[in-house]
Amino acid sequence: MKLKIDNDLLAEEFFEDTRLLGIVAPIKNYQFVWHVNQKFGFQFEINHSMEIQLVKKNRNYFFSIYDYTVPNRFLSHYLYQNQHDGEFLLPEFRHLDYLWLTKGDEVGSEELNDLSQAIRKLPSVQLVNEMSNEKIKNKQHLIF
Repeated sequence: MKLKIDNDLLAEEFFEDTRLLGIVAPIKNYQFVWHVNQKFGFQFEINHSMEIQLVKKNRNYFFSIYDYTVPNRFLSHYLYQNQHDGEFLLPEFRHLDYLWLTKGDEVGSEELNDLSQAIRKLPSVQLVNEMSNEKIKNKQHLIF
C-alpha cells in the first residue's frame, strides 16, 4: 500500500488561521527586517530551519523566512523573501518582494488594516496589499 500526502488538505489546514500581505519593497531583506523591527518593536529573526528550498532547472533556490512570535498571544508573524537569484517563491506574484503571513490568533480586518498602513510608511515600501489564499496557485511553497 502506498501512502500519498494530500497537499490540498495540508495547504487548507496550514492556511486555516492565517492572513497574508504582499509587499513591494525593493531593498535587501535584512534592511527591510531592520526597519520593521525598529518601527514595530518586533524581534523578527531569520529562521534557517524554516528556509524553503525549491529545485528548478536542476538548481536549488533558498528562500529565507523571518519569524516573530507576539508575547502573551498565540500569534506569529512570518516574513518570506519572494525572490532568490532570479527565481520566485510565488511565480504568479513576481512583482512582490516580500510576503507577510500572520498565523495563530485571529487577526481581524481592522488589525490587519492598521498593520498594512504602518508597513506602507516604512522606507522603500511602495505597495502593501492583502492576498486571498484562493488566488495563490503555489500556496504549498509557503508551507514550512
